[in-house]
Amino acid sequence: MSAPHTDVEQVEAANTAYYEALERGDFEELSALWLTPSDLGVDEEYHDAADTGVVSCVHPGWPVLTGRGEVLRSYALIMANTDYIQFFLTDVHVSVTGDTALVNCTENILSGGPAPVAGGELGPLVGQLVVATNVFRRTGTGWKLWSHHASPVLAENDGAEDDDTAA
Repeated sequence: MSAPHTDVEQVEAANTAYYEALERGDFEELSALWLTPSDLGVDEEYHDAADTGVVSCVHPGWPVLTGRGEVLRSYALIMANTDYIQFFLTDVHVSVTGDTALVNCTENILSGGPAPVAGGELGPLVGQLVVATNVFRRTGTGWKLWSHHASPVLAENDGAEDDDTAA
């Protein structure tokens, strides 16, 4: 595969790297994909990174997380409690304006938690459908995540038959 040349290709590659790092449980790589205060020219010596609001994240069902430390702690927690996760991305749309890029996509997630019995096999696999918006910012070292917002998609017609019979 050749190196990405256009901004859209570079953002697509950064977005893919984010999901691949999650799948592998590679916390170091995932951390390197998020903006740092220095990426924005903020002097970390004189400015508390937690207060800059540099990055933000909303996982499905979670409150908004603000600040690099809080966001990365959430990923460490997710990785520690997820033995298997795989993302199949669909409906991916990338838009780039200047040094900011927006990626909208559907995350078709297959995941499994720890075994119910220590030393046992992986817990049951669960599928989930989530829509996500990832915001990237161009830095001197490439495109980095600024914000991730993911929301669950409700199943269509859940309980619709029950509603019809109740009427």
